[in-house]
Amino acid sequence: MFDDCQDMVKTAFHDVEFRQRNQLSAVNSINWARVMAQTVYYVTASERFDEPVTFSVPTGNFGNVLAGWIARKMGAPIRDFIISSNTNDILTRFINDNDMSARAVIPSLSPSMDIQVSSNFERLLFEMNGRDGGMTAEQMQRFRATGNLAVEADQRAEFLSGSIRAAAFDDERTLAEMRRIYDATGGYVVEPHTATATAAARMLSANDGGGPVITLATAHPAKFPDAVEQAIGIRPALPAHLADLFDREERTQTVANDLATVQALVEELTAR
Repeated sequence: MFDDCQDMVKTAFHDVEFRQRNQLSAVNSINWARVMAQTVYYVTASERFDEPVTFSVPTGNFGNVLAGWIARKMGAPIRDFIISSNTNDILTRFINDNDMSARAVIPSLSPSMDIQVSSNFERLLFEMNGRDGGMTAEQMQRFRATGNLAVEADQRAEFLSGSIRAAAFDDERTLAEMRRIYDATGGYVVEPHTATATAAARMLSANDGGGPVITLATAHPAKFPDAVEQAIGIRPALPAHLADLFDREERTQTVANDLATVQALVEELTAR
């Protein structure tokens, strides 16, 4: 489960001696540098228009849209954000109903959104708490213990109202959107995460007065060939530089769901 793996990685990184001894870093949005780099996309894209824009962003771990939120705080001409999710709709429920209650994760065609604990939401919560790290840590610990988190009305009004809208789509509607895009564009192929964002953009921007809406495509369709084939009947080809990917040697190692065991394996591999 993604949440379990992510928690283990974060716990390992909190072990400063272990992290430094093995010279570890992260390439996903646990690493602030990843979020910081993504702000450039939002600034560059928004400045191509003569009026403020809306971004529609598929999200599970909240890192991508957080980068946009930071760009907006820095002065980028961004009107607001639309976030999309799948059946695992905890972020949509939080934005729309202040319902951040964890539920069982349901496997979907858009697995990067099969999440209940969005680690980068913690960074937004930190800002909502006036950058009070102790308060934020206590809230997140309570959320992990109880599966519930609520935010005060004045905090929601200041940080979320007029800034973030949300919608969620199940697999059936996601596949329908992938087919719609393919047919409407004469053959443009999107993967399922991107499809939730285009669907959310169409749903939530239709009656808001117009203005540019930019949908972020977050993965190559070839990463999700089964979903793409189910939607449009065509299996997407790998990019040329990865054409031999499935002919390459695959190396995996299964270990127990235990931090000490995983750290020992990391120590062994980094020592080679």
